[in-house]
Order: sequence, then structure tokens, then C-alpha cells
Amino acid sequence: MGSKLIGCGSATPALCVSNDDLSKLVETSDEWIAARTGIRNRRVLSGDETLGGLSVQAAQRALDMAQVRAEDVDLVLVCTSTPDDLFGGAGRVLAELGCTNAFGFDITAACSGFIVGLITATRFIKGGGIQNVLVVGADALSHYVDWTDRGTCILFGDAAGAVLVQACNADEDGLLGFSVQSDGNGQKHLHCSSSNTEDVLSKTNGAPTFPPKKGTFSCIEMNGKEVFRFAVRCVPQSIERALEEAGLPASSIDWLLLHQANQRIIDAAANRLAIPSDKVISNLANYGNTSAASIPLALDEAVRGGKVKTGDIIAASGFGAGLTWGSAIVKWG
Repeated sequence: MGSKLIGCGSATPALCVSNDDLSKLVETSDEWIAARTGIRNRRVLSGDETLGGLSVQAAQRALDMAQVRAEDVDLVLVCTSTPDDLFGGAGRVLAELGCTNAFGFDITAACSGFIVGLITATRFIKGGGIQNVLVVGADALSHYVDWTDRGTCILFGDAAGAVLVQACNADEDGLLGFSVQSDGNGQKHLHCSSSNTEDVLSKTNGAPTFPPKKGTFSCIEMNGKEVFRFAVRCVPQSIERALEEAGLPASSIDWLLLHQANQRIIDAAANRLAIPSDKVISNLANYGNTSAASIPLALDEAVRGGKVKTGDIIAASGFGAGLTWGSAIVKWG
């Protein structure tokens, strides 16, 4: 049993925040940000927009492209670190799409989330009994950004992207090879920790009390230099391992599609793999780092824009907090 990618979709918030806008909040400039990251704009949730709403829109567009009915979806995987509901975002996607016959759950693997979700979808299909899987990558890191910190506020945006993965014959399998890894010792370099410091349980006159309390998180903290070194070192190695599993040389890659974190990382990986710039997919300038949404968002634009065509081989790689990273060699369509 194999699996193939037959539909994609994406959604972004209406509010566009430019580098010039950020220069009014912190000491920076469009030139400074663009030179160091490649980012010019990012989208940020506002008003009554929600991450769940974006997820539903992206998933519906993927279903429409694939020409698959919601009631024919067997599994929904929502890859996110920032759900609207602590208990996950899959339930809302199931309900609003009308996926009445599907099982759904969330996957949390930060910026590697979509790759992990994609591989998970193919494993479910390979196990049998699953025909159609929606994989949604969605994040709203703007909720956890310190907008006075020049080192992080310039990087992140909000978005959702989705793909429809469908069972097929083994000789049509679209997942040609993959590799996933983690290094827990690197967790300290990129994290967003719980900021609760008080004990939930306290005693008054000997009796236990549980005062009302809301869980909160600190803002994103990142050691940019260490994360950059990690990505430049590990991402090309991960893609090479996935290519080895697929039995393919790097020259067989039609498109390199990395997590859209920093243009310097993307360029360094392409150089290491000897992939020319005209085979690199990047929309980082328009959206910034959208975490688990970045790969399906960029894929959707590339497919709808006519770049990626049926039969094209894509080397996709995600990397981020955990530290986690993973790559998948996939055939589109």
C-alpha cells in the first residue's frame, strides 16, 4: 500500500505587518531585517480571526483540489504548537468541515510538525483501513512573541496550510524516503515555557484551597546563533539520509522546499546539496516564519502558481524547537 499527495490549500490572516511597521516598535529597519532573514512582511491574526478558522479554510481548499468529500476523510492530523484550545484544534476542523467519519488528533512538533504529520499520515495508510488523510499545519506564533524583542518579533507570522494524502497502489507511492530526528539537549536554544511560578495547591487554616488560576506561557526565547548552526548542519544531512532511503541522488530533486525560517538557512542547504536557486521554493519574504504552516503554505502557492507539477519530486525538510528535524522525499500528484 502506498500514499500520494493529491490536494493542497492554505489560508493567511488579512493583517499584513511590514518591516517598516516593526521599525516603529523596535530599533530596526526594513534593510536590516531583510538582509539577515529575507523577510519583508508577515501576516498576523486580528479581530475575530482564529487559527482554527484558518485551519478549516486551508483544509477545505485541499479537499476541493483533491475532489474528496469531507465525509470520505478517514483521519485528520492538525500539526500545531499554538491551538486555540489547549486540548487541540482537530475537533473544530472535524466539525466545521463535516468530517463525520474521521478520527482526528493534534501533533506537536513545532516547526517540524508538518513533516511529522505527513509521515504519520503515510504510516496510517500503510497499516491499512485508511483511504484519505487531511494533514493540516497551522500556527499563530504572534500570540507568543515579545513585540519589544528585536531578535524574535521580526521573524514570525501566522498561517495554515493543508494537504490531502490518499491511499494508492504501492507502485504509485508518493513518499519515496524520509528521515526524522531529535536532540533534546538543544531544547534550551528555542522554547516557550510555562510561566506559572505559584503552587496551585495552598492551605488556609489547614484546609487545601485551589484558587482560580489561568495557565500562561512566557514569550518565545531563542538563541538565534545556535539555532542557525543547528539548521545549517542538520538539514542537509537529513535530506541526504532521506534521499539515500529513496535510492535517489540529489540531482533528481525537482524542488527543494524547506521550512521557511531564514533565507540564509535555505540558501546554505541548497548550496550544500548543489541545488540551483531556480529549484528552491521560498515565500519567506511575504509571510515570515509560520512554523508548522510554512511548508504546506509554500507548497500550495507553488502548485497553484504552476511551478510544481504532477510527478515532480520534492525534497521537503522541517526543523525547529525540540530540537526536532525531519525530511521527506515526495512525489506530487
